Order: sequence, then C-alpha cells, then structure tokens
Amino acid sequence: MAMRAVRRFDAYQQRHGWAGVPLAVVYKFVEDQGGYLAALIAYYGFLSVFPLLLLLVSVLGFVLHNDPHLQQMVVDSALHQFPVIGDQIGENITSFHGNPLAVAAGAIGGLYGTLGVAQAAQNALSKIWAVPRHARPDPLRARLRSLLVLGGFGIGLLATTSLTALAADERFFGARLGVAVRTGATLVSVAVNVGLLLFAYRFFTVRSVRLRHLAGAAAGGAVLWQAVQWAGTYYVRHQLRGATATYGLFGIVLGLLTWIYLGALIFVLAAEVTSVRVRRLWPRSLPTLFTDKVVLNQADERAYTSYATTEKFKGFEHIRVSFDQPAARSRQDGGARGPVAGQDHADRKPGGTAGEEGTAKGERGPCDGGTNGTQGGATRWRGTGPADPPPPADPPTPAD
Repeated sequence: MAMRAVRRFDAYQQRHGWAGVPLAVVYKFVEDQGGYLAALIAYYGFLSVFPLLLLLVSVLGFVLHNDPHLQQMVVDSALHQFPVIGDQIGENITSFHGNPLAVAAGAIGGLYGTLGVAQAAQNALSKIWAVPRHARPDPLRARLRSLLVLGGFGIGLLATTSLTALAADERFFGARLGVAVRTGATLVSVAVNVGLLLFAYRFFTVRSVRLRHLAGAAAGGAVLWQAVQWAGTYYVRHQLRGATATYGLFGIVLGLLTWIYLGALIFVLAAEVTSVRVRRLWPRSLPTLFTDKVVLNQADERAYTSYATTEKFKGFEHIRVSFDQPAARSRQDGGARGPVAGQDHADRKPGGTAGEEGTAKGERGPCDGGTNGTQGGATRWRGTGPADPPPPADPPTPAD
C-alpha cells in the first residue's frame, strides 16, 4: 500500500511542475551538499562581522572627533541593535576611538573574512551551476575578482542595513518617523537587496546566465531575507530584553551566527532554484535520492552526469558517464535505451559497467568551451568544441 502511494505521488509530481520543481530543488540542494556550502559562507561571514565593527568604531573616532555629540548619537543608534550587551559595549567602546592598532586589526580581519565570504560564494555557485574545475578562475584571479565585487557589494549592504534600521525604529536621531516613511524604507531596502543578489549572482557565476533568469530568484531571496530580519528583530526585542548580560552575550553571538547562516542558506537556495529551472533538472524520480533500485529519467541522468563532469581539472581531460539498467527497466524495454540529451560521453550498453570513467589524454586538446570569453580576469564558460564531448547540455529554457 505504501509503495503504491509513493509510485502515485512520483507519477503525479513528474506531471505537475508546481510539485516537481520544489522536489527537484530539494534533491539538488541535498546532492550539492548545500547546507555545507551555506555553512562555509556563514563561517567567513561571522569572522568578518566583529573586525568590521571594530573598524567602524575606530574610523568613527577619527571622522567625528570634533563633534562628540553627533558621535555619541551614532554610537547610541548602533548600540540600540544590541539591547542586552549594548551598555557593556558602550562603557568600553571609547577606548577604540582613533586607535591605529584597532583600525589595522579591523582592516586585516575584515579583509580576511570578506574575501573568505566571496570565495565561498564563488565556489558554491560554481558547484550549483556545474562549472568544470578547469573553467573556474584560478586562485589569484578569483581573489582579485572578489576584491572588485566586494567594494560595490559593501556599499549596497551598508545602505540596506541602514534602511532596515530606519524602518524598524519609530524614532531616528530624535525625529519621529511616520508609517509611510518606515514602509517606504522597507520597500527600498528590499529593492536594494534584489540588486545585491543580482550583482552577486551575475559576477560570481562563471557560467553565462541571463539576468531575466536570475531576477526571480533574486526577488524571492530578497523577500525571504527581509522576513528573516523581521523575525530577528522581534526575537531580540521580545526574548532578550530582560535577559542577563551573560545570557545576552551568548544569545547575541549564537543569534548572529544563526542570522548569517540563514542569509547564506537563502543565497544558496535561490541559486539552486534558478539552476534547476534554467537547466531543466526536473522532474526528478522520487526514489533516486534513497536507493539505486530506481528507473532514472532524463533529468536524473542530466543531473548525475553534470556532477561527474564538474570534477574535470583539465580541459584536455575526458570523463565518460554511463548508466546500467535496473532489471525492471530491462524487462520493460529489452535493455536498450536511446541517448539522453545532455550526456557527456554516454555509453549505452545494456550489460555494461556502471559508473564514471575518467581518462586523461596525453596530448593537449581544446578545452571545454571551444570559444571561451574572459570577463573580470576569469574564463566564462560558454559551450563546447567538437574535439571534446560536451558537458551536460541544458535543454532550451521555456519562453518567459
């Protein structure tokens, strides 16, 4: 009875996109180990937060040293975001004003953390979009690329954080804010977040993807991020308000780490949605995540083939992928199947050997992507040449 229900649901979700696409996104997220990709982004993000705060406070001491009143207003506004430990920070924060050592430590720590975030994001997007390793930017160019992107991204992040704080408070620098102003600040903040996600997806992705395909995921990710910020504000104001300083310290640290991880998770999930839709990696077979006794469909084989070809370290390295037939499928069609679209070096042998075979050629041939463009110092993967069988070809995207 249970297996019959599973088969019925499997057939249903493969016929209906509203059920098949979310399932395919979940499967690809699990197969890409998306949780670990998000955790790595969150780790470097957490490392960068406190050095950047230290740098901000130190620079504030230089810039506003002639206006103590405005300086105190800015500090009080920032400390308002930490209701439990804000008083303790305020008692010791003056020691960092204008401190050159604090500026140096904050700059070095912030640079290390933010570069780590950028590198982790590039690696995650390359894995999600199945970019072969040889087509990804080399370590030096990847870091130079990250430095160029982080400048604009940091300005946008500062703007959206300020707008979120403006929308959350009824007063700003002593002035009372109306509902219309706060609502407008929220909408502008969401719009800025959409732009930031589009910016990150476009310049951190080696594969060429049209902006219209990224727009939906960026908009969804921005809305989810705004919801996370609202939830975090509610938790801080209502759950940590009466906590002790010790509990509040641990609560703020754990809450900050959770907050950053949720943001990284949204970033990865939105990219997975776009990849599944653009590359037509749906519908997936329901049992394929749990057992080898499954009949793979074309989306399954495209996905598994792309996972194998992603591990190509050299353009003249060749990877062959073949799939054996389970007994049920062999009885159904006599053990023969036609070629599946998007397969790289697909062997179609009814009784062949399953698995992936990688052979490195001794002679140098053209890299995947016959025509490779360069953008920001990194190779942008566009297609394949006839000398090297292609990585999994993505079927045409349905018209928008």
